[in-house]
Amino acid sequence: MAIQIAARFRFAEDWYRAAPLVGLVLAYYAVLRSVLRAQPELRRCRVRCRHCGIFFLTHPRNAGRQDLRCPFGCRQAHRRQQGNQRTAAYYREEAGRDKKRNLNAKRRKTPASRPAAPLPAPGPSAASAPPADGLPAAWPRTMLPYLQMVSGLIEGRPVSREEVVAMLRRALRQHRMVRTRRRDHTVAWLHAEPP
Repeated sequence: MAIQIAARFRFAEDWYRAAPLVGLVLAYYAVLRSVLRAQPELRRCRVRCRHCGIFFLTHPRNAGRQDLRCPFGCRQAHRRQQGNQRTAAYYREEAGRDKKRNLNAKRRKTPASRPAAPLPAPGPSAASAPPADGLPAAWPRTMLPYLQMVSGLIEGRPVSREEVVAMLRRALRQHRMVRTRRRDHTVAWLHAEPP
């Protein structure tokens, strides 16, 4: 569920309360409550995202902190936003303006006609190769460390990245439709996710 929620992330407050995500987030909250009921010692690890307000589990060393952002996307978006602000502030200073001026001057000094680059050798390209971890390209990779940490907390043992990937591949593989006509499946899908 966490992977599916992260795949639909938007950097906005209350993003998880939008119509298509509400059911998925409610199911996530039900699982979170059942985990906390089964393992009450993890209750102190439940925190609320500072930006969007969604609940999630954090590492015990971060328990009780109020300044954490959720792993669904707020962390990465905030980090990117802060990096852009640092870059803009640097280029507003005299040293940054000088550096940018020098970089632009180097760019203008390059010859107009460049020698042709050699053609790559034929073979499978890196872009067409499947990701090394075996997960579909659309899945957010930033969730893997979080899922590894949460799985370790729940199971009470260290969980490797390979175990998390194998678990995700098993849990999220496409199942074949049993005793359902194609038309019925399409109608159910359209009701679940209207255009």
